[in-house]
Order: sequence, then structure tokens, then C-alpha cells
Amino acid sequence: MAINLVFTLTGHDKIGVVDQVIDIIVGLGGNVEISRMARLGGEFAMLMMVSMPTLDQSKLDNELQSLRDEGFRISLMQTEDEHAKKYLGWLPYEIEVLGADHDGIIHDIAHHLADQGINIETMDTSTSPAPMSGTPLFSMKAMVIIPPQLPFQEWSDALDEIGDNLNVTIEVKMIT
Repeated sequence: MAINLVFTLTGHDKIGVVDQVIDIIVGLGGNVEISRMARLGGEFAMLMMVSMPTLDQSKLDNELQSLRDEGFRISLMQTEDEHAKKYLGWLPYEIEVLGADHDGIIHDIAHHLADQGINIETMDTSTSPAPMSGTPLFSMKAMVIIPPQLPFQEWSDALDEIGDNLNVTIEVKMIT
């Protein structure tokens, strides 16, 4: 019987760390199901859900010790079926935000979504210089899930108003 683990690793970026981690997981009979990895300001962050055959936790910890010895911080958390099924039947939407970067964009949008009982499943944000002026441009893509009883117009109209106040464009699309 397999178990699912949420695996996180953070530390100074170095060539080969992804290979090291995957070698350990595969070597113990595991598989990477979902992953996100990024280099952030010279640090590396890895977030994965891995399926592993039921095994002695100390064996996995021993295999990961070499990475810990190199200064990487690692955490493992077994997923629970009841948490995975919590949002069954909720409606998936993609939210895309574009505009001039300034403080508070993520906060105001995340606050509104939380107030509405909307769960953020994924969120990716970045800034880049505008082609002509070099002004920092903000972009965000988020996948959210909406309670089925929450009317679309109620939360999306308020989100449009927040976008107007923040001077950013917010597009919402249902994921099919």
C-alpha cells in the first residue's frame, strides 16, 4: 500500500539537488506525483507530493540526512484522505492579475478570497520590467476553488472592484 507525502526542501541553490532528491525517492520505490520548484533570490525551494510504498520513516530520514548535512531544510507530512476530499464538488476558476507593481496587491486579493470562503489551490506571482520604461510589472496566476453555493457575480464583481482600486486588470475564467 502506498502513502502520499508532501515533501519540502529549501536551501542554497546548487546544481544537482533535484537529481539527488529524485534519486532518493525513486531508490526507495517512490514516485513524484506533483511538484513545484523555484530559485528565489539565490535560494532553492522544492515542494512535491510523492507516493511511497509504506516504509519505515527512519529509512527515508537516513537517506535524506546527506541533504540535511549540506544545509537543506526538509520536511515531510503524510497526506490524509479526509483533507484531500474536503473540497469535492467545489468549482475551479483561474484568476489572472496584471498591472504596475506596488505593495498590497496579493494581500488585497487573498483577503477578499478568504472573506468569501474561496480556497486558493495554487498561486504564482512575478515581477518583470516593462519593455519601454523598465517600470516593474506585476503578474499573478491563481487557481482557486469556489463553494458551489457562492454566486459567481457576488465574488467576481467585488474582485473587479478591487482590481479597479489597485489599478490592475483581473480576469477570471472557469476551468473546464
